[in-house]
Amino acid sequence: MRIALVVNDTNLLKLLSTFLYSAGHKVEQFTNGETALQSLLDDKYEMLILDWQFPELVGAQFILSVRDKLPSSFPILFMTNRCGEDDIVAGLAAGANDYMIKPIRRGDLIARAQTQLRRAYPNQHTADYFEFGKYVFETGSATLTITGEFIELTQKEFDLALLLFRNLGRALSRGYIWETVWFRDVGGLSRTMDAHISQIRKKLHLHIDNGFRLTPVYNYGYCLNHFVRKPNESRFVA
Repeated sequence: MRIALVVNDTNLLKLLSTFLYSAGHKVEQFTNGETALQSLLDDKYEMLILDWQFPELVGAQFILSVRDKLPSSFPILFMTNRCGEDDIVAGLAAGANDYMIKPIRRGDLIARAQTQLRRAYPNQHTADYFEFGKYVFETGSATLTITGEFIELTQKEFDLALLLFRNLGRALSRGYIWETVWFRDVGGLSRTMDAHISQIRKKLHLHIDNGFRLTPVYNYGYCLNHFVRKPNESRFVA
């Protein structure tokens, strides 16, 4: 996807561009609001990400100008400081879809951008997107969100979690997990897998009160089960 990135701070502009490039996006960089606005009208972009304050153009004016010229489905994400509560209200009122508070984290930026792009262009986001209730996996950017909140995972943790969710209720052998996630059989190094399982269980809150339980299968491997609470009952059933 081609994204217009409008940031006055050149260091921040380069950093955010690197984040977006790593997720497979094409990024056009702008440090001048008026130049960016003209390019948005002349060229084709799939998304706009902008810093709130520019010397010559504040965020609300910029967003209103974009909304006046481009389709209402065009996604807009803006960034502001922690003290900018008024900016957040003004930006959303002007027509922005979402916002981020500085400092910007890579995973959070990619997850929010992917969410808006998926909503705006659903036909182009099918193969790299998996949803299991409140758990949403984006394979293109290797990001996971739970109820919209970004979860910090390593690449192997992400791969292992997605493998387990795509095989809900099915016991997976250690050998299969090794070959699928690590692409090799590492034999007796079971502590590596166990450590990753422990991190996933903790980070993803995979306990029965949350509707999921990740358990070892004796002398075999691991199994992730999904539980639902029956109406008028206090217990969960698989």
